[in-house]
Amino acid sequence: MDNINLKRLAEELNLSVSTVSRALRDSHEIGQETKDRVKALAVKLGFQPNPHASSLRQSKSKTIAVVIPEIENNFFSQVMNGVEDVAQKKGYHVLIYLTHEDQAREKDILQLLRNGRVDGLMISVSNTTTSFEHLQAYIDASTPLVFFDRVCESMEVPRITTDDTDAAFKATEHLLRSGCKKIAFLSMSGNLSISIRRKLGYKRALEMYGLPDPELTVECTTNDEENRTILRSFFEKEKNVDAIFAAVEKLAVNTYQVCHELNIKIPGDIKVISFSNLAAAALFDPPLSTIVQPAYDIGKEATTILFKIIDKKMLLPTERKITIPSHIVERRSTAR
Repeated sequence: MDNINLKRLAEELNLSVSTVSRALRDSHEIGQETKDRVKALAVKLGFQPNPHASSLRQSKSKTIAVVIPEIENNFFSQVMNGVEDVAQKKGYHVLIYLTHEDQAREKDILQLLRNGRVDGLMISVSNTTTSFEHLQAYIDASTPLVFFDRVCESMEVPRITTDDTDAAFKATEHLLRSGCKKIAFLSMSGNLSISIRRKLGYKRALEMYGLPDPELTVECTTNDEENRTILRSFFEKEKNVDAIFAAVEKLAVNTYQVCHELNIKIPGDIKVISFSNLAAAALFDPPLSTIVQPAYDIGKEATTILFKIIDKKMLLPTERKITIPSHIVERRSTAR
């Protein structure tokens, strides 16, 4: 037969390409019966592995890549501190790639990295990413891959996140206990796993406290000026809003700016809380109440898991989905 490759073997055996690849490499993750089936068919069809590609996979570059949406967000800066600490101890270099919240750029970066220049990849997906074929290609090639923070829920890939739903519930509950009745949720993108989880926690708190869903989710963008325009219009329309829950710190900053322009007093007229790892939150006027994510620990844990995969160590079931709790810091922006 012509054109005998991994994909052809996988189709004949009704297995994934990654399973066939690991079976041919005698991976401990694949059962002996499957290995025997794969190797027998490979011999029967005359499959010849590419020795050049194989040698590329076996020689390590001592480099890992981290793909993130942006660097100005203090969360990702702290994540990178955790990544660097682990990588340095392993004698590895870290390459940082920014997608600028652009799916096309994300695809291009991953295509570039598939040439074997890195031993493993960590990624927090962009808020415009709606399809994941470019990531599936990494899985099919058995390339070490770990998600952190923003993940693809449908992929069986190790992931490190925080307890977004529970943290959002507690933040909304904090506003409700502070006397708020009409709470608006500012979301960056409906596609993001973190936005979905945080909105879920917000809605659960409203339901638990007997408040009907007020339909006060405000979809924002990555552009500050556009967000300020959206918020001006929102405040003019919704006169009775008494609290803002910002899903990301950028939106909290935008809220403060617009409230100042419109002479809306915080916390007198409206209370504000946000997910944020911004050290300067305590210096806002008034100081901003925040849900602080364990960014450094997420970076450290994700890198530790990535190196276990690179070193072909078996992951425990508890290491495939790790959730590290966030905590709330109450400041004057939500005071009674």
